[in-house]
Amino acid sequence: MAGLALDGSNLDVSLLYDINGLAGSAPTWFDRVMEFVGEYGILLALVLVVLRCWWSLRRGEDRESALASVAALVWAPLAAGIALLVNIPIRGFVERPRPFLSHKGLDVLVDGKTDYSFVSDHATMAMAIGAGLFVAHRKFGLLAIGLALAEGFCRVYMGVHYPTDVVGGFALGTAVTLLLAPLALMLLTPLVSTVARSPRLGRLVRSRRAGQSSLRLAVELPDPRDPRSGAGTGAGPGENDLAA
Repeated sequence: MAGLALDGSNLDVSLLYDINGLAGSAPTWFDRVMEFVGEYGILLALVLVVLRCWWSLRRGEDRESALASVAALVWAPLAAGIALLVNIPIRGFVERPRPFLSHKGLDVLVDGKTDYSFVSDHATMAMAIGAGLFVAHRKFGLLAIGLALAEGFCRVYMGVHYPTDVVGGFALGTAVTLLLAPLALMLLTPLVSTVARSPRLGRLVRSRRAGQSSLRLAVELPDPRDPRSGAGTGAGPGENDLAA
């Protein structure tokens, strides 16, 4: 199939030149930083966000919600992998050349990109992880989505993708993650629950501290069936003394 946006008269190519033009006017050291960030740095940051989210979820007080959230967290990288597999036939069907092969004057910060351009693997993977994290934990999900947006900008800045390659990657990653999430969570939640009951692997899902907190809360709560607790009657110790 013919590549998209092969002439310089459309918005896609105009944005490509505008964003990549920033690389031409930036210091060399800054371009090297952007090269590392766009190729590896943001993906490494997403891994750290996933680990930090996992650490937070396993310390939650509510066991049932923790199990569901950890299952959603496990789904995030799996969704990214599936989205990358879905992208393989898309790339082969569209057959869009890299922008630097069709347009002159671009500052290409990464050499050796010989595969097709649409859609961006980096943008697809980053947004799939972001959407998956958003299902598991809103705060960490928003942070990951912000990193995914930065990843898309870097790919255009580096001269290796058109803006529509990035937008297509965002759409693909989000669609795969959210459309398959109900089925994935239905399968992963029982698996995570089984792991949580394991003496050795249970800490991957629930920390010992969270379990002790839940137990302590259960002990401290008054038993409504115990007349000495005054629960359910609205009468505290002082009121019982007045009634006597």
